[in-house]
Amino acid sequence: MMNEQSGKVVGKQALTNEEAPAAKGRTEAKQGRSRFRPLSPEHMPRDYAISLDAYRRGGTDAFIGRSPDHLVKQRLTGFEPQYANIIDYIIRITHQIWEEKDIGYIYDTYSHDCLVWDDLALQVGRDKIVADTTSLNNAFPDIRIVAEDVVWAGDDAIGFHTSHRSQIIGTNTGFSRYGAPTGRRVQFLCMANCVARDNEIFYEHVVYDTAEVVKQLGFDVVETAKRAASSGVTAGLPRDFLGGEPKRTVGQGKPEKVTVPTEIRDNPEEFVRAALHTMWNRRNLGALDQVYHPGIVSQQTGSRIFRGTGQLRSFMLSQLAMFPDVLYSVDDLYWMGNAQEGFVVATRWSMTGTHRGLGRYGEPTGREVNIWGITHWLIEGNRVTKEWTTFNEFGVLIQVLR
Repeated sequence: MMNEQSGKVVGKQALTNEEAPAAKGRTEAKQGRSRFRPLSPEHMPRDYAISLDAYRRGGTDAFIGRSPDHLVKQRLTGFEPQYANIIDYIIRITHQIWEEKDIGYIYDTYSHDCLVWDDLALQVGRDKIVADTTSLNNAFPDIRIVAEDVVWAGDDAIGFHTSHRSQIIGTNTGFSRYGAPTGRRVQFLCMANCVARDNEIFYEHVVYDTAEVVKQLGFDVVETAKRAASSGVTAGLPRDFLGGEPKRTVGQGKPEKVTVPTEIRDNPEEFVRAALHTMWNRRNLGALDQVYHPGIVSQQTGSRIFRGTGQLRSFMLSQLAMFPDVLYSVDDLYWMGNAQEGFVVATRWSMTGTHRGLGRYGEPTGREVNIWGITHWLIEGNRVTKEWTTFNEFGVLIQVLR
């Protein structure tokens, strides 16, 4: 049966323009054999009506610990009714679990079989998440999670994908995995990519700036990583894994040459993928001047802040020098926005390479290393004007030193 207004045909029942997209998403989700379904451009928000900036309006008292009255409402089938939209959900469950110390709320907001990649390895099941959250709260009882941004995409049928960037602040007055309390205050970047449906997060990648935490606590980062390596922590690779050759090319071929678009219209994905491939896999660091605004500010793991393409280029060169055969892969990508207002893009990525060059990680060991991280780009006027990146630097040290 066809609806004369919408032109949509779904079984024997006609759907309105508002109902048809949701029905289509539910059908797509049912077709999969897994809860995890990939996103397509139609799942990307085209404006910032539902965003952290919109969420904050009205002042702190209007949103901390409760749903702001001014929020744009969003369909959240299966979620608890107190949440107005996906930003509200992410911000408030984080606040309740970490700052209100309702750690048990994890039982309601994570699936029993959730998969969570942290900067060392894969954690399976929410009980491990409860234990780790308890441990970190014990180490930093006054912990604060200050949100900087949440990039989101998807819907309640296919699942909501969120990339939550925050600053974590706290004082070390309890025992941590690194040793006895030091009384020192820490502040570090954390980025977490989650997939949620029916009020539960079931898939997550989270990167804590662990090396920076160790340093701020007053411990020697290299010695701490050595102890972790000797205790059997493998950071995602077997202890005896030696260097191979990443499959970047076939035989003696060369990396594909792709054109970085000079104009971004409704979809920034082609620009992002082409830019990252050109800079990292083609080793064309001259392309930074096309990809980044001259006044780029890039905040990176280790509290590094690079200003301008010259500083950022030097950092990228240092990475390539230490891992000369490195292969960069985009593992997940979604965005918000439009060409007029700009885009905010969340990219989860990984790099595989062999430690064959000199650098800040010490003498070359010949060990193969898996580097992975999350990057947020603010794209305005066809160039990246701000960048935030965090990666598993402590895990890299463990792999190099094991």
